Amino acid sequence: PRCVLIAGGAGFVGTNLAARLLERGVRVRVLDSLSRPGVETNLRWLEANHGERLEAAICDVRDESAVRSAMRDVEHVYHLAAQVAVTSSLSDPRHDFAINAAGTLNVLEAARACVRPPSIMFASTNKVYGALQGVRVRPYRQRYVPVDVRIAARGLDERSPLEFHSPYGCSKGAAEQYVLDYARSFGLRTVVLRMSCIYGPHQHGNEDQGWVAHFLRRALDGQQVTLYGTGMQVRDVLYVEDFVTALEAVASRANELSGEVFNIGGGVRNTVSLLELVALIERLTGLSIETRYDDWRTGDQRYYVSNVEKIARATGWRPHTPVEKGVAALYHWLRGEQRTTWVAAARPQELRP
Repeated sequence: PRCVLIAGGAGFVGTNLAARLLERGVRVRVLDSLSRPGVETNLRWLEANHGERLEAAICDVRDESAVRSAMRDVEHVYHLAAQVAVTSSLSDPRHDFAINAAGTLNVLEAARACVRPPSIMFASTNKVYGALQGVRVRPYRQRYVPVDVRIAARGLDERSPLEFHSPYGCSKGAAEQYVLDYARSFGLRTVVLRMSCIYGPHQHGNEDQGWVAHFLRRALDGQQVTLYGTGMQVRDVLYVEDFVTALEAVASRANELSGEVFNIGGGVRNTVSLLELVALIERLTGLSIETRYDDWRTGDQRYYVSNVEKIARATGWRPHTPVEKGVAALYHWLRGEQRTTWVAAARPQELRP
């Protein structure tokens, strides 16, 4: 039987997706270089719980022959493998390009060479819209709100102008355009998902990426959180279980959705600013978070919220998990993770039951 390939499958989203598919009896092949901290733990967890239907290909998307080998007998590809930090792209643009742009081309070419080419779901990013300086905002309490009432009511849709900002924005933007063009030029069944902020269990977040998990980890460790800019910047956050449901919905409609691009996030009902997240974590945990401020970072958007109406119309999917419920679930997962794997953890008496 044919299987599903998850490139970047030991990462945060990949682990949650793999677990969902494996629970349903699907054969899953995980392709991962295991270069990101924490992903080996994720892979061990998958193997311990679903080893009989799981196959691991420990390799890098930059390795053409390894990607071709991993593509055998594959029905769907979820391409999640990426260099994910703007900061890393600024310090080493060539490395960022090699993984995000050239690595994606390797995935596409390996799929195109198959006798029965698989469908490809590609995880892109809202960073392809740049800093969104054309979206005027005003401060309101602990957040920015758009001056344009239509954006405030619905978020930003797929017709928003592309403006790649930072090497990361360029590499992901180039990759997604290749993915879309391979549907046009070669007839591959490809779909692009421009992700906002995804969060949830198995996320080993850090300052550069995975900020919801990062803030929670810092709180549990009793460490300071740095807010870049004012802390009033707003994102729509999407709980990972909801995102996995969206990925499945898109894959099941790969034929009719081929060549399409979708914004995907928590939408206007699931927005939070950095300052609001700090306050929410303090309420949930009973911990006090010390914050400091630093300069704005390259390409940081003051306000980005996905308009999810297009994917809702195409698949019937909508986000279901409210921010407070999702953050609480991640907090409890991190507490369990802390007890079993963290060495430099917060003292137990600091944790509220």
